[in-house]
Amino acid sequence: MYMVVYSQRLATMLHNSVIFQGLLLWTTSLLMGGYPGAVSFGLSCLSIMLMWISSMSLSALVAFVLPLICSFPTPYIGNPLLVVGLFGAPALLGALVGQHIGFCLLKKYLRQIFSKRTPRLSSETEENLIELEAERWLFKAGFVQWLVLLAIGNFFKIGSTYIALIWLVSPAFAYGLMEATLSPARSPKKLKVATVILGMAVPVMSSAGVVVRLVGIIVGSIVRLDRNPGNVPDWFGNVGLGVFIALVVCLMFVYILSYIHLSGAKGPLVILTCALLALSLAAVSTGIVPAFTEDIARAVNVVHVVDTTGKYNENQEPSSYISLFSNTPGKLTTELENLKDEEFSCGRNNTLDFVTFTVKYGCWSSKDSKVGWSKSEVPVLQVERDSITDVRETRVLIDTKSSTRWALAINKEEIRDFSIQVDSKELIPVGEKSMVDGWHIIQFSGGKDSPTKFQLNLFWFGDATHRSQETDEEGEDPPLLLKLRTDVNRVTPITARVLEKLPPWCSPFGKSTSPHTLAFLAALPVHF
Repeated sequence: MYMVVYSQRLATMLHNSVIFQGLLLWTTSLLMGGYPGAVSFGLSCLSIMLMWISSMSLSALVAFVLPLICSFPTPYIGNPLLVVGLFGAPALLGALVGQHIGFCLLKKYLRQIFSKRTPRLSSETEENLIELEAERWLFKAGFVQWLVLLAIGNFFKIGSTYIALIWLVSPAFAYGLMEATLSPARSPKKLKVATVILGMAVPVMSSAGVVVRLVGIIVGSIVRLDRNPGNVPDWFGNVGLGVFIALVVCLMFVYILSYIHLSGAKGPLVILTCALLALSLAAVSTGIVPAFTEDIARAVNVVHVVDTTGKYNENQEPSSYISLFSNTPGKLTTELENLKDEEFSCGRNNTLDFVTFTVKYGCWSSKDSKVGWSKSEVPVLQVERDSITDVRETRVLIDTKSSTRWALAINKEEIRDFSIQVDSKELIPVGEKSMVDGWHIIQFSGGKDSPTKFQLNLFWFGDATHRSQETDEEGEDPPLLLKLRTDVNRVTPITARVLEKLPPWCSPFGKSTSPHTLAFLAALPVHF
């Protein structure tokens, strides 16, 4: 492992110099080639665009298909090498197809030029020269691709612009050394294999490791992609990974693909990529290759929820149930095969607000959920004082009972400011507060001697009552003023039973915003 460090000033000078020389060489070449050279240049650039479009389209198509044929929408998590067959193969196939279309268009135009420029050549010789000329134009189009990326990176001062510099300079130097000229004045010759080997050795060595690590990071990030379970479509992570791999294929294979059209390897390569894709799809759809393993597990949260939201009368019994959800995209159908006797129901019709995030898809069961907790542990949101002078002020007592880890959301569309006190000590003073989607969220985590009673002082907007009344008139649910979740690190009997029955490739996982295995929910409406 090594690192080369140089200043931004030196980088800018170096990049500007290479960009200027590249533009100068291309301008000179096009002026020497005249109108036919300009059209050939345009068609070669079109082949690059077609290559990108076709490669990304095929990869995205596979990304959309995977959730339809697999138990899990991301079946490559446990075996990341499947990414090569699932996304690399269609990306390479699409890139070849797109560039082949551009290759055919370029040959069609060159036939018209050659028939006028050299009318005495035999048809076989002329066709051979046309193919050689088209091959060179496709190879040189790779320079344009990296020149544009170098210019963009240099303009925005992107630190990784050095990659574009290496991929432009090294193949261009090899082409100039081995192929002698960029001018179409001489009869075209077949590109030497040594040109691509010499030109790509340094770029591949300098960037291959970065690409492999980036793919690993993306795959690992998909495991925890869905912050609000059920909010992100199942195909979302696949599309991101597939498009990234397609970009890598188009960028790194652009020089090699120009050789394939005349090498006779086009047919075998198409068969190989199709076979690799078919085998990979068969492996993930049949479950021969598992999506998750005990070492690379699916993160699943099992939470015993005691919910008093909407029950503002102390005499009303809170609802209690087990909630099952995962931040990894996909349904929980396979996980529930071992939990059939626990009477779980799954779907999107029971949105669960955990204050710091929302479960939009999950499973829930009320079986045996009344044991393992007591009503004395239910948190309290009690209005102690509500006065209106110049500004409406409300004092709320927050009693988290046995919990020393809690999250509180305050409706900032109704509340202008607030403060929190513990006895006579001010924990959060009055001042400017942030807001996300209309809520200011506070997370608290203390030790065993942490306080559990807090005084919340709320300062309302002048028209807060008026806005709430308008909401009620529209027939919607009454708006909430406060949302509270308290966490208790305790495994209730039903939670222990569910955890024991989960497959071995499921692992409990908790972020800093995730609830513990026992969570109490409470809320205070605007019209308390």
